[in-house]
Amino acid sequence: MSNRKLISIVTPCYNEEENVHDCYQAIKTLFATKLKDYDYEHIFCDNASEDRTVEELEKIAVGDPRVKVIVNANNFGFLRSMFNGVISTRGDAVVPMMPADLQDPPELIPTFVDYWEKGYKVVYGQRDKRDEAFVMAQARKLYYKFVTKFAKTKIPLDAGEFQLIDRKVVDALKLFDDYEPYLRGLIAQCGFKSIGVKYFMKARNKGVAKGRLLMLLDLGLNGIVSTTAIPIRMGLVFGFLMSLLSLGYAAFLLILFFVNGRSHVNTGMASLMIGLFLLSGIQLFFISLVGEYVASIHAQVRKGPLVIEDRRINFE
Repeated sequence: MSNRKLISIVTPCYNEEENVHDCYQAIKTLFATKLKDYDYEHIFCDNASEDRTVEELEKIAVGDPRVKVIVNANNFGFLRSMFNGVISTRGDAVVPMMPADLQDPPELIPTFVDYWEKGYKVVYGQRDKRDEAFVMAQARKLYYKFVTKFAKTKIPLDAGEFQLIDRKVVDALKLFDDYEPYLRGLIAQCGFKSIGVKYFMKARNKGVAKGRLLMLLDLGLNGIVSTTAIPIRMGLVFGFLMSLLSLGYAAFLLILFFVNGRSHVNTGMASLMIGLFLLSGIQLFFISLVGEYVASIHAQVRKGPLVIEDRRINFE
């Protein structure tokens, strides 16, 4: 039996028939050169792809036992599929998310491994720059700053799931009972000695990006709901301030009435409608925020399975 350390690579995929072979080849080349002193396993987690992704993975797995495949019976979402892959690993260290489209650079993994060998239990990639539209890049940056600032635990700025984590961290992740596991947040909650490595996130070369607007919005809201209660408390504070302002304004009108006999207030329909729509919009916004937390609680309480697997390939 080999005494070499085992590193597990997890690749979630959905409709990535054009990319899975390139991803497999990139990892294979990496461990044949820069990481030749390590063993590895490459776990692909297919989320019920509708193209030929599974067929391509089956071909790869037949020729290479280090490639393992988890085929989900349905699309259970990126987060749940990835988390299921992470807790299925055997490695001494794990890369929780190596994207099939290689937007996160696999050539950074040896740097991760070097820091891991120096004693760091978590080595996270920080997306210093992105090859994407300016508006989207700024929106992401604002979102990450918000989550980082208000999360219950310190989540590194611009860090995603492209990390290397020690087996101790993986074992700690298994203790969480979370229906929609926000992995980067859970890893941060585990603690352990960590360090960041900055890198440039490339644009996808092949296929269509799966991170559509609605999916990104869903992931973003899940990240906020999973890590902080600040939005709810903002609603509480704002409601309290509005109540104080209303009482103050009422007192002001009462004083004017006694002093001047009239309020001098413009009672026109335009002013009334503007105020009505403004307050209604604010109320709906915070009610919707409460709804997000309630929906998250509802999903957690119903507690379905993390994923339902159709089959596994090359697992013992």
